[in-house]
This record gives sequence, structure tokens and C-alpha cells, in this order.
Amino acid sequence: MRFRPLARFPQLFGGLLLYGASLALMVRGDLGLSPWSVLDQGIAERLGISMGTSSALVGAAVLLAWLPLRQRPGVGTVANVLLIAVSVDATLAVLPTVDDLVLRSVLLVSGVVLNALATATYVGARLGPGPRDGLMTGLHARTGWSVRLVRTSIEVCVLVAGWSLGGTAGLGTVLYATAIGPLTQASLRFTAVRAKKDLCP
Repeated sequence: MRFRPLARFPQLFGGLLLYGASLALMVRGDLGLSPWSVLDQGIAERLGISMGTSSALVGAAVLLAWLPLRQRPGVGTVANVLLIAVSVDATLAVLPTVDDLVLRSVLLVSGVVLNALATATYVGARLGPGPRDGLMTGLHARTGWSVRLVRTSIEVCVLVAGWSLGGTAGLGTVLYATAIGPLTQASLRFTAVRAKKDLCP
């Protein structure tokens, strides 16, 4: 995708709204969530708040962890916390609970695919990482550990914490963990904004 500064903000906002909607699809599928969503759901159930509010609170808490890591937020970082929270709550408000296993499976798979596309869309805008992504890259830079090790360690800890609080972990969690990387990578081919220096011959 060519470098178009004015197009980056709609791409960012659209990607984040789609991301929140994808989380809601997986919630209604009720077959397992991504590790961070398991934590968000567990906190929401314990505190009696919406999942969107929980997501925003977790995102804000993660941003505080950026301080010792010397990470710098961008407009995309702040938008990530706010827009995903709004989108997931809005989508859950209009999407009914489903009992049929086939429909729940469709919701799960649709949620995972949409999540990958949404991730590639907002990351491809290059307007700042999300709080959770920044935590991963910050720890990688400070510890020297591989990105894979840092990400796996974070998500295992988050998953265990969320599950202990009552979040939904299951087949969908495994599907998400195995599919999200390849699907996001494939989607980035169509969504990543090329910087001006990338366009130079």
C-alpha cells in the first residue's frame, strides 16, 4: 500500500473498531478467547463491569508498565485503548447469545479471521503500537530475549491469570494461538503502509 498520510488515520481507527468487533464474535462463540481477552473477561466478571471497560483498564495498566521500559506511545497507542473498548461493548450489545454449537463455531472462526485482518490493518497504519505490543517489544529490548520467548511468556502468564479469574479458555484459545500469526502476516501484505523511504528507487 502506498504512503498516504491522510489515509492512515481512517485505517487505524477502522482496524481498531474491527478488532473490538472480532473480540465480541469470539465472546459470543464461547469456545475460548485469546489470552488477553481471557484476562479481560475474567476481570470483568469479578468486578461486574463490561468487557470493554475491563479491556481499557488493562490497557491503561499495561501502559504504566511502559515507563520503566522507556517505550513511547503514539496516537495509535491511545486509540487502541479507547476504540477497542467502545467497539467490543457496542458489538456485544447488538450480538445475541448463541446456543447452537455450529453457529458458535462459525462465530469463533469468523472472530479469529477478522481479528487477524484488524490487527494487520491497524498495525499497518504505522501510528504506534498497542499497549500489549509495546510491552512485548519493550521487554525484548530491555532483556535481550527473543520476541517469541517474550510474547509466549507474557501470554501464558496472562492466560493463567485470566482463567483463574473465570475467563473462558478452550479450543478457541488454541485456534487463536496457532492461527493468528500466519493470518496476520498474510493480511499485512495488503494493509501495511509503505513509508516514503520505502518508495524510493
